[in-house]
Amino acid sequence: QLQLVESGGGLVQFGGSLRLSCAASGFTLDYYAIGWFRQAPGKEREGVSCIGTIGGSTNYADSVKGRFTISRDNAKNTVYLQMNSLKSEDTAVYYCAAGPRRLGNVCYIRSHEYDYWGQGTQVTVSS
Repeated sequence: QLQLVESGGGLVQFGGSLRLSCAASGFTLDYYAIGWFRQAPGKEREGVSCIGTIGGSTNYADSVKGRFTISRDNAKNTVYLQMNSLKSEDTAVYYCAAGPRRLGNVCYIRSHEYDYWGQGTQVTVSS
């Protein structure tokens, strides 16, 4: 059974950092593009970042560029989202998702590009 599990969320102060993890079971993340998305209360889900398959590209939403970093640890079958300089507007439930490999190992931060989704982890930034 293919499964993605997010962890690492929590309560953090303004300006603090968190590292989210997205661990896969039942399949190897190496061959999938991985995206991070978030949804705040009363708002639509938005794309945050993505990483292509091995050696592939990364993309970031403008709102998180320079503050968030996505990375892979293939040995652990896990993708990470390092979040620094957190702001109150980063408060949301964060989801990771896996999608098929794309030509050129690129990735897109669009929900419809992804087939498998985790259950989410809550990130709350206090001011």
